[in-house]
Amino acid sequence: MKRKHLHKPKTLYGTVALLGAMVLGGMASADIVRLKSVDGTINLEGELISFSDDYYLMQTPLGDLRVSSSRVSCEGPGCPSIGQVEADVFIGGADTVATGLMPLLLAGFATHTDAEAQTQSTQNSGEIATTLVGGRGFGDTIGTYMVNSGTSADAFNGLRDGSLQVGLSSRRITNEETRMLAAAGAGNMVDPDQEHIVAIDGLVLVVNPSNPVDALSIQDVADIYTGRITNWSQLGGSNMPIEVVTQQDSGTNAVFEVGIFGDSAAPITSNSVSTSDNIAASIYVNDNPGAIAYVGFAFKRGQKPLTLISECGIGTTPDAFSIKTEEYSLFRRLYMYTSANNTDPLVEDLVDYATSSAAGNVILRSGFIGLDVEKVAQGANGPRAQRIRNSGQSNLENRIVDSMLGNMATMDRLSPTFRFATGSVQLDPRGERDLERLVDYLQTVPNGTEITFVGFADSVGAFSSNLALSEGRADRIRSALLNRGGSALSNVTIRSTGYSEIAPAACNTSEQGRRINRRVETWVRLP
Repeated sequence: MKRKHLHKPKTLYGTVALLGAMVLGGMASADIVRLKSVDGTINLEGELISFSDDYYLMQTPLGDLRVSSSRVSCEGPGCPSIGQVEADVFIGGADTVATGLMPLLLAGFATHTDAEAQTQSTQNSGEIATTLVGGRGFGDTIGTYMVNSGTSADAFNGLRDGSLQVGLSSRRITNEETRMLAAAGAGNMVDPDQEHIVAIDGLVLVVNPSNPVDALSIQDVADIYTGRITNWSQLGGSNMPIEVVTQQDSGTNAVFEVGIFGDSAAPITSNSVSTSDNIAASIYVNDNPGAIAYVGFAFKRGQKPLTLISECGIGTTPDAFSIKTEEYSLFRRLYMYTSANNTDPLVEDLVDYATSSAAGNVILRSGFIGLDVEKVAQGANGPRAQRIRNSGQSNLENRIVDSMLGNMATMDRLSPTFRFATGSVQLDPRGERDLERLVDYLQTVPNGTEITFVGFADSVGAFSSNLALSEGRADRIRSALLNRGGSALSNVTIRSTGYSEIAPAACNTSEQGRRINRRVETWVRLP
């Protein structure tokens, strides 16, 4: 998807063009338009017969179809004429968040507040307005949110000049942007009260279901995309040319290139097939047995997802849990940013909802990974247990491995995973919010539940020193949880332990890998 830039002159602040329930002014009967939904479930092209009562009537090869304007945007010169409406809150920035998440998030927010969301597309591509009406649509108007799709940089420029109350970003704010906004009086943008992680996005490498290859190393993927490997037989597959599929979206490409190539820029093979978006890439893989593509987590529809194997042999399957815990390498955080001087309850209530567990199902439906607490089984015979068995190099290490395997046999893992800077016990911003989510979750579990915070370290330094560091980190999270939860957690026994550098989740050969390994996991035993 080609990125669009925000076009909102200050003189028009508060007034935006909307599609209204009206006749099609001056539209020729044979005008062809395209109706598209942000989640990719609707993509129709045909002759627009009429538009009334907020519904499009379209003539297509499938027959005449009636589609609600709240589900789609209209593209083409034959789209309806426009009216005017006042907007109360302006939101803008990265198109990944603006078009991929916000429409469903606003609809979920409306339901959460016992309101109805009335969403319409504007005359500008990638721009929507959602009006919340109380009493499930029969009460007073609560407010109108205008969402404009652009880039992450647009989000920070809009917060600086006051044209946006909420900035949407598919990357973390840079130091330069932080200083720029502080100088403009917007406050400290990396403060947890202003920087809000709302979801995680993962990219999945997919191939045609007929392809016998199930896993690739990161180096294999790099060699495929730079043209050094050109046939699946070189990777243990069929004698079939590899068709390399790329996307035109720069944000998606950036996540892929950083995850695969790191800091070493590499040119993509000139023989690649360039597709417009995730949907087009998915369709191409389904139709071509030799194709390989990277698509958003929500768009692996019928293709085979590949396990990625790191340079040190750790394989990670792209599932919601591995993306949520940020142990799968091709991921990015999606952010909302707000100014320090914002006092609008329409903004505060939306952000509170977006970062709460109540938004989890909505975020999942939009195709992204929410931050709500999830539980998975571990067991003494799972892939991780098999990997660490007999991995000890000394008596101390063997005792630690045996202790970890014993606990894994009887405890499940929860998704909150807390990370730290090198040699530090300082939590990152996501960790602070995950503690709040964990307190909420633990209030719902039965009496007698046991929680153990399990600390790990990277491999820098002596094993015994790292053991003490991992135990200290785990104990710090235990104390932080008890301080936040207090008597509300009287139904839960909370412990901590550490396993040093045992069971790395990533390679310790890079700073990114070491950051992933400096973690505290949350394990649970239900009565």
